Amino acid sequence: MDELYAEAHHWEVNTGGETIHAKRMPGKWRRIKWLAASVWLIFFLGPYLRWNGSQAVLFDIPNRKYHLFGVTVLPQDFWMLSLLLLFFAILLAVVTALVGRAYCGYFCFQTVWTDVFTWIEEKLEGTPPQRRKLDKAPIDARKLRIKAVKHGLWLLIGFLTGFSFVAWFYGAIPLWRDFFVGDANVAVYAAVALFTLGTYLLAGWLREQVCFWLCPYARIQGVMLDKSTIVPTYDVERGEPRGRIKKGQAESTTVGDCVDCNQCVAVCPTGVDIRNGQQEGCITCGLCLDACDAVMDKVGRPRGLIRYASLDEIEGKAVKPMLLRGRVWVYTGILALALIGIIYGLSSLAAIELKVLHERAPLFVQLSDGSIQNKYTLKVLNKSEQDLEVSISAESPAPIELIGADEPLLTPSGEVTPMIVFVKIKRSDLTGETVPVTFHATSELKDGAEIEAERESAFFGPSR
Repeated sequence: MDELYAEAHHWEVNTGGETIHAKRMPGKWRRIKWLAASVWLIFFLGPYLRWNGSQAVLFDIPNRKYHLFGVTVLPQDFWMLSLLLLFFAILLAVVTALVGRAYCGYFCFQTVWTDVFTWIEEKLEGTPPQRRKLDKAPIDARKLRIKAVKHGLWLLIGFLTGFSFVAWFYGAIPLWRDFFVGDANVAVYAAVALFTLGTYLLAGWLREQVCFWLCPYARIQGVMLDKSTIVPTYDVERGEPRGRIKKGQAESTTVGDCVDCNQCVAVCPTGVDIRNGQQEGCITCGLCLDACDAVMDKVGRPRGLIRYASLDEIEGKAVKPMLLRGRVWVYTGILALALIGIIYGLSSLAAIELKVLHERAPLFVQLSDGSIQNKYTLKVLNKSEQDLEVSISAESPAPIELIGADEPLLTPSGEVTPMIVFVKIKRSDLTGETVPVTFHATSELKDGAEIEAERESAFFGPSR
């Protein structure tokens, strides 16, 4: 405890005047934090995942094609993107309402990258007191060597971040082939440079100040909390009044369990004091819980002085079960609807799509033989990865003649190909002013699979 008190005066709430060198302590929540951060390995490794000989996920913006495990999504299907954004927005809201800023504390790229950068800093420069001492030391060969290695590793991580980001859009293998020989386009080099510099500055230099001043989610998520939200909380009744323990001093019953060691502030990546209540700088990462529990173990007092708890629990009020909270059900319902829409959209994607536009001026013409003719513009969208020859046919309750569709329509991959056809019906076969007509588009893929699409329209004739 004497060692903890000796370093305690170094810890105070930081508003940007100096660099925070957070103390790193092992514990349950630190392990959870690393496990959650490992999700970002998908960002780096995902572009190298293959599917049927191609990149499994590729956002091909120049060609306006988005490949997802063999499914090609075109701009016409981007209504699913709206549902996906809605899903993640509501997911963020429901998680925040239940457990506070868990995204900020465990999954946010700023938090994760900063944590990795400060881990590298600790490995090279030592403990927080050693890092502060090195920062204040005059420049010499040792300091230059350590700083150069640190900043070099930071820039390398920034470069890998930018390179991996571009790989999702350019293709991982083509990017490795083109980038280092100068064959990639200017946008690729600009994107990698921007991400390299941005990651280096945000995670290496600004750190917690991004959470304080640049990130809008700190403000947005703050209004989503209520008295039932579970967040890292200091038990004031148990902890106050604070009292430091001195060597050889008997246990006092006039002070609380908080020994005023400031370790909860020392480990905080944003430098806030959880004992002052909830603050916008708290990202609910739980590291203060590990620090406090470690100190409680040292002094022989129960854990949980700082714990995940709701305000209602701390105040001794009845805690409403999660399933009885109204907005949990509302959020869950919206999540379910958005997810059902996304699954339906992906499962109903067809290789070709057919649209039919009826000529409106005139709606019909009467031919010299007395039959009635309508004009249609067909638009065939080829969503497959290959050029297709599409056969067009039509059917109706009345006998019809399809004109202009004798030859298959060649449709390039990823493009909309128009086609003009005419439908002719004898006037004697018309049973009303309108007759339903269904157009069919059929084709065959290289693997022999047959694909088709259909669209219903109407045939117009004169009033009887």
